[in-house]
Amino acid sequence: MSGIFKAYDIRGSYPDELNERIATRIGEAFVHLLNKPKIVLGRDMRLSSPSLSSAFTEGALRGGASITDIGMVTTPRLYYAIIQGKFDGGVMVTASHLPAEMNGFKLCREKAIPLSGDHGLPVLESMVNSKPLQPYSQATEDSYLKSEFLNTYIDKLTTFVHQPKKLKVAVDAGNGMAGEETSQLFQKVPEWELIPLYLEPDGRFPHHVPNPLLPDTTGDLQRMVVEKKADLGVAFDGDADRCGFIDEKGKRVPEDLVTALIAEFLLTKTAGITILYDLRSSRIVPETINRLKGRVVRCRVGHAFIKTEMREQKAVFAGELSGHYYYKEMGYTDNAMLTMIHMLNSLSLKGERLSDLILPLQKYYSTGEINLQVNDKEAIFTALESACPDAKKDHLDGLTVEYDSWWFNLRASNTEPLLRLNLEADDPNTREKKKREVLQIIKQTDSSMTIKD
Repeated sequence: MSGIFKAYDIRGSYPDELNERIATRIGEAFVHLLNKPKIVLGRDMRLSSPSLSSAFTEGALRGGASITDIGMVTTPRLYYAIIQGKFDGGVMVTASHLPAEMNGFKLCREKAIPLSGDHGLPVLESMVNSKPLQPYSQATEDSYLKSEFLNTYIDKLTTFVHQPKKLKVAVDAGNGMAGEETSQLFQKVPEWELIPLYLEPDGRFPHHVPNPLLPDTTGDLQRMVVEKKADLGVAFDGDADRCGFIDEKGKRVPEDLVTALIAEFLLTKTAGITILYDLRSSRIVPETINRLKGRVVRCRVGHAFIKTEMREQKAVFAGELSGHYYYKEMGYTDNAMLTMIHMLNSLSLKGERLSDLILPLQKYYSTGEINLQVNDKEAIFTALESACPDAKKDHLDGLTVEYDSWWFNLRASNTEPLLRLNLEADDPNTREKKKREVLQIIKQTDSSMTIKD
């Protein structure tokens, strides 16, 4: 695949890479791929989303589909609509956390099973780039309907609220799609006091790009948490399938420690459940799950792989270092709003401050993800494997090298032309020493190596 067709979705800059003509072709091809389906369509608040949605609809109707348009929604609500409405597929017009000039499509089959680079997207790309497709049938008056699924979705989310206690919660929606659902949810749970920040949808993103993983996007939220004495801060990405958390001291909480904390809450409620974690996560994640007698499964990076593995393993929950958290009870989909609920559940259950809950989980020392631009990826993997003859190694996703006191994973990004390095050690001195050694081997192998922000 190339151009706007990525490993997990379709995205590009508007209108030079992705425009209405291409969107119409994508809609038509998607219908043919799913064999004349009943489709649900949602979109985010980007300025180009209405016209791209209309163009996709034109192509899909031309292909013979029936469309239920649920308007401006979060991606998790679209997933819910696909499952609840028993649709044959769904599409979300969004570029998620990317800047305002970008847009794209997230495409699903029935049960919100995603199209990806391994399943569906390469065929779709070929169809989009081929000659015009034969229309199945003419659209009828019943071929295009409108709905919203908001009330039933919020009602579903509130079923997960567990013995709520009085908590102050600062929420930064980043002018993305989380604002409406956040307001509705907090009205249903009066014990939670909402401290709003940038809840109004605005596709220009006037305050910051909606990417909670970037430290410079959460500064306002961190200050708000401290100023208002909030118990928790939550930052959502543009389409609200990812989130990040701030403790009551205004400090960012590592995403893999959120996985451990939610796993702890879920295992307290139901013993022995299966939980997945992505292989970049801290060792504290499997240690926590094992300590609480859960069944733990290590998995590849990426939502398409994780959702497939969850179904195969009958997992209840999965957490990813990128801030995606997945739930069986939501159709094996990622849901940031439910993640916020479970974090608040944890605070209510333990009756402790978030920083105190996180402290025992901060056992190891991580480099964080280091992005590397290189020319010769294969030579680098070979050199690193040869340099660690006595280590435990595997190739589940890239190369993982494990020693007793430290480990690292190096993998090719699924979304960018980069290598991504994650390294963790028992102490900060070992972390810095081993990071230097690994980077030195990479640099000696490929002198073009540069570290990207």
